[in-house]
Amino acid sequence: MSEAIVVSEAVRVPGHALTLRAVRASGPGGQNVNKVATKVDLRVDLEAIEGLSEAAHARLATIARHRLDASGRLVITSQASRNQARNIEDAREKVRQLIAAALVRPRARIATRVSAGAKERRLDVKRRQAALKRGRTRPGADE
Repeated sequence: MSEAIVVSEAVRVPGHALTLRAVRASGPGGQNVNKVATKVDLRVDLEAIEGLSEAAHARLATIARHRLDASGRLVITSQASRNQARNIEDAREKVRQLIAAALVRPRARIATRVSAGAKERRLDVKRRQAALKRGRTRPGADE
């Protein structure tokens, strides 16, 4: 069982919600890549996260929708380092940042109107463009 990930005072991911697996990494590294399992596959049970409101849980599901496996768990991988311990820390930090991003409520959009001057300028440009295009036609072509 892994150590819990603390996101804030109220929100934490308990150790039993984390599943850690080490696999062989891809890319350069010579024979080391074929022998040592340094890539980390961290899976998080989203339902077990403590202190997450319904709205934050919904935001997290939206943010992480492409990172969910078939059973609905969040899948985070890290192979940034050749060191397994550093990759574990990196994966845990990615989980923490993802949950922290879900805790931030988006600002409500305030509906605004286009100013009368901006409307007039847009229509003026449209009129000039139409006149320019009208001037490109052959004389007597509209008959």
